[in-house]
Amino acid sequence: MKNLLYLVLLVLFVYGCGLTKNNGRSGRNANAKNDTVRIANDSLEYEIIIIEPGFNLFINSIARPEGYYSQNYLENKNRILVTDYNNRVLQPMRYNDNLYVQQINYDPQIDYGYEVNYLLYYYFVYLSRQYNQRFSVPTRI
Repeated sequence: MKNLLYLVLLVLFVYGCGLTKNNGRSGRNANAKNDTVRIANDSLEYEIIIIEPGFNLFINSIARPEGYYSQNYLENKNRILVTDYNNRVLQPMRYNDNLYVQQINYDPQIDYGYEVNYLLYYYFVYLSRQYNQRFSVPTRI
């Protein structure tokens, strides 16, 4: 009987998690569909597409809220993390080529804005947690 109660509570918890809203992140210019996050800005001619199972859940439930880190902090972290990531893309025999598919074209001289830097940083946090990857700069929450 206890096990049945735990099972019912677990099912209700999972069902309840599916009903949660966007956590106040509706101001974001991202289209979330099937674990795909897309951010585009035609005036700067950039686009970020993150296709990663579970990333939407991660960003909406575990990540610190926008504004927690400064844009300067995120830009500094991303500059180092992108360099490390791109080096791994160039070494498919050493690093999993399923994780490091294509290079990220991130120019530190361009102001991508807070949103892009926030999502890019948390992509690296997600990557390090989900796939147990260690980058040259520790990613933490």
